[in-house]
Formats: sequence, structure tokens, C-alpha cells
Amino acid sequence: MVAVFGVFLKDFVMHDATRIIAIRHGETDWNVETRMQGHTDIPLNATGRWQAQCVANALADEDISTLYTSDLTRAHATALAIAARVPSRTVIPTTGLRERGFGVFEGKTYAQLDAEAPEAARRWRQRDVDFAPEGGETLVQLRERIARTVDALASQHGGEQIVLVAHGGVLDTLYRLATGQDMTVHRTWDLGNARINRLLWTPEGLTLVGWADAQHLCGDLSS
Repeated sequence: MVAVFGVFLKDFVMHDATRIIAIRHGETDWNVETRMQGHTDIPLNATGRWQAQCVANALADEDISTLYTSDLTRAHATALAIAARVPSRTVIPTTGLRERGFGVFEGKTYAQLDAEAPEAARRWRQRDVDFAPEGGETLVQLRERIARTVDALASQHGGEQIVLVAHGGVLDTLYRLATGQDMTVHRTWDLGNARINRLLWTPEGLTLVGWADAQHLCGDLSS
């Protein structure tokens, strides 16, 4: 009876689980210029469009039930590229997957922030969880938004695999939620554009499966 119950429990957990492929959007000019993007709607550049196509090719044979994306152009365009290689999959935009709102920081380079608002830049760099640029979000607000959004989306897809296309701040938060890292801990993990990141969601939370797979980005932009 114990063995039978164990098999039943394992099957129940796997049926309840949702596999997540989380992708940061392709590169933008503001990424290259180290400008804070936040909710500012910046398009992919040529490299970003190539990266989106590469990750789309890499996921072409995956069993994907639904693609969710931030409604911002850089993420949405990346999701559309993936959807083109995964037939009959609708792309569903959701504002809950947007980048952290940086308010008055948006459009500024890191160097400009250090020069123009050194105290605010210091609090941002030190990951002060209660700090928000004017008009922006705190780290606590970001974490709550992402946790709430992922729970709402993933809970609809038990036993299935979904794709979430979002932003660096969102991917960073997902990693922290899956590994138990506090929002104040300085990052040591990769958040590169168009990497493939895998997680498992159950009602108990997120588990990390694989992170920052970039094998599909080893080609030549001109090819």
C-alpha cells in the first residue's frame, strides 16, 4: 500500500505541476546603451530580432500549451517570433509581466544616474527594498506583482508547459522566488537576453530546473 500510495502521490504532483519556460526579450538599443527601460516601450534592435528568431527555433519542437508575454513591444515581438514556430499558439499579453517600473529613472544611463541623483542611485544599487524612483516600483512591489501574476497564469495549466516572455527584472524575481534568494541579495546569476530558463510551478511555489541556456545563440548574426 505504501508503494502504491507513493506512485499515486507522484502522479498527482506531476499532474498538478506546470512547466515554465521563461525568456527575457531580445536585445534593444537601450540595453546596449545601459539605459533604464522599465515601462518605456522600446523595440528590439537587429541583434534582438536575431536572438528572438534563434530562441524561436530552439523551442520549435517543445510541447507548449500557451505563450504569455509582457505587453511591451520588446517582449511581445520576441513572443510573436516564438509563436510563429509553434503553430496554433496564441500570444496572450499581460501587464503583470512588465519590467519593474523605474519612473523618473527611465531613459537614463547608469552613469547619468550616478551623476544626477547619486543618493537615489546608491539606494537602487544597494537593492534597498523600500526604495522606488519617483513614479516607479519598489523591489517588494515587484516581487508581489510577479508572484501574483505567475500564480494566476501557471495555476491554469497543471500538467502543461507554458512560455513566459518578459524582462530582466521579472526573470531575476522568478529566480529568487524559485531559489529562496532574498530581494536584497546581489545577483550572481545570468539574465542575458533570449536565454532559455526552466522552472516548475506547483501550488507550493516555484522550483528551478535549468537556467540561462544560451546554446541556441552560438550562431552568426549575419547568417
